[in-house]
Amino acid sequence: MTIRVVLADDQTLVRAAFAMLVGSARDMEVVGEAGSGREAVELVRVARPDLVVMDIRMPDLDGIEATRLIAEDADLAGVKVLVLTTYDTDENIVEALRAGASGFLVKDTKPAEMLDAIRTVAAGESLLSPGPTARLIARLLRSPSASVPVVSGGPECLSEREREVLVLIGRGLNNAEIGEALGLSPLTAKTHVSRIMGKLGARDRAQLVIVAYESGMVTPGGAGAV
Repeated sequence: MTIRVVLADDQTLVRAAFAMLVGSARDMEVVGEAGSGREAVELVRVARPDLVVMDIRMPDLDGIEATRLIAEDADLAGVKVLVLTTYDTDENIVEALRAGASGFLVKDTKPAEMLDAIRTVAAGESLLSPGPTARLIARLLRSPSASVPVVSGGPECLSEREREVLVLIGRGLNNAEIGEALGLSPLTAKTHVSRIMGKLGARDRAQLVIVAYESGMVTPGGAGAV
């Protein structure tokens, strides 16, 4: 299946470079380009891509707010957002994920890693490396005013195996890594993740990460335990 991608960046040369990179992959195609956040939202509503590569700093409407508008639109429920920025800062990570992004990448990422990131997010997984994830959660938990995504259930409703999977999600592992850690196939791991999301009423894996930390199952800098 071909991954349909929209590119949103206010720099024409950057968009052109990304378009060439994405176009070089046999399993991807660029279905539109936008130079501002507002253009990106309007384009997504028309093109209905699988994924948006979204720059944070753009005129008219920044990438964070554009991501929020896409994530809150029920008609665009299947569209994933991979946020790009020049700076790998806690604030950007927090705001991007809080707005509904499924992944976060800095612009100096190697081309092959960017293509892998697009595949990962398009497949329904969050691109959350353990380092940024730990910093993100630590920041959320020590900020009383932070807006933590709301879920409808807690870890107590999960089975023992599902709790094990939730801990590994909180540590930033993808489905294949979870399967390897628990002696499961990637498909079985994916099934567990889907069931956990359903039981907790979570929108995506980013919310599951926050639940894992907020419940104390995983702590910043710690391995986590069930």
